[in-house]
Amino acid sequence: MITLDDVRKWDENDELNEYKSEFFLKEDSIYMDGNSLGLLSRRSESALQQSLNDWKEHGIEGWTQADEPWYYMSEKLGRMTAPLLGASPEQVINTGSITTNLHQLLATFYNPEKGRTKIIGDELNFPSDIYAVKSQMALHHLDPEEHFIQIASADGYTLKEEDIIAQMKDDVALLLLPSVLYRSGQLLDMKALTHEAHKHGILVLFDLAHSIGAVPHQLDEWEVDFAVWCTYKYLNSGPGGTGGLYVNRRHLGTHPGLAGWFSSDKEKQFDMDHELTPSSSAGAFQIGTPHILSSAPLLGSLEMLLEAGIEGIRKKSLALTQLFMDLVHQELKGFGFTLRNPVEKERRGGHVCLVHEEAASLCKALKSEGVIPDYRSPNVIRLAPVAFHTSYEDVFNVVRILKEIMQKEKHKSFKNERDIIA
Repeated sequence: MITLDDVRKWDENDELNEYKSEFFLKEDSIYMDGNSLGLLSRRSESALQQSLNDWKEHGIEGWTQADEPWYYMSEKLGRMTAPLLGASPEQVINTGSITTNLHQLLATFYNPEKGRTKIIGDELNFPSDIYAVKSQMALHHLDPEEHFIQIASADGYTLKEEDIIAQMKDDVALLLLPSVLYRSGQLLDMKALTHEAHKHGILVLFDLAHSIGAVPHQLDEWEVDFAVWCTYKYLNSGPGGTGGLYVNRRHLGTHPGLAGWFSSDKEKQFDMDHELTPSSSAGAFQIGTPHILSSAPLLGSLEMLLEAGIEGIRKKSLALTQLFMDLVHQELKGFGFTLRNPVEKERRGGHVCLVHEEAASLCKALKSEGVIPDYRSPNVIRLAPVAFHTSYEDVFNVVRILKEIMQKEKHKSFKNERDIIA
């Protein structure tokens, strides 16, 4: 039996507890949606304000004279991100968005020829990744019905690695999968999948949206070919924050499929030559001018992540999601809830997937009680206890509030349908 005294003792011994004051948290509110949009930290606010001040003070000279020169900011953020990925810095760049970066990597490295035309994906992935694959296939005049293999889920929430591996054949050019499934929070075995794919000569591309900043990675050691991610979830860069991409060093030097001015070698960029000399690093896969004000907050948030250490963040994240699961079993029996995230630590990402037939109305009721969850159609309540600013007592209180909602049927006063933005 887990009690309030128990969770308060755990909070007293929490090594990350000091970071809670770094974030702008609303009083009488518990934020459980950091896997959709991370919160603003004081350090990110300061970093953004510094870039605004540099613009105010320096104008165009901010590209080289700013406190953090804008011309080199994308590369600096890549170097700061690299330790979270287990990658060497030259393979990482802060740029674009998940979808534009997917288009860049597919346009560069998906070359359907000599019998290798197929891409393996899955039926549970976020729609934007699927749109990118299908549109790239259309550019090659290929029918996705024939050339895009989407691995089916046996339960509608998780994938089996063996089902993915079974589709790895010599007519497959590329494997594109999420590291963590956005609904259920299942963490795939990236190392094993990469190893098996490479046996068949298949390139491997992971979407790390729901793992970066919450789960340690070893992309170099696993020999992953490519990765993309957003930064506004566990990296706390802010709405629409600039994304990132990773290109393994063995692929560096490849001419970008979607070339642009910032694909250039930085020493030659202002020569204004009409023949591109690409950067020798992952910077070659940038396209347009960096989005400075959407990148600057990362200077503050990444500083905290590196300071705290991704291993410590993962340790607390696992403890918080375990507490959630234990409390659901302890307090919510008989109310129609089902946990659909994996229970094993090595298969669990950073959020809990709680399924209920009235999930939409329950999310609205939770918000009315000061808890900010996330709804995903058709029946998923996602709850993300972010290690930086979620206490064990917060988790205890969320389950307590949810139990009270069910006991008093408070959710019945809300329509069980999503709003425009779920």
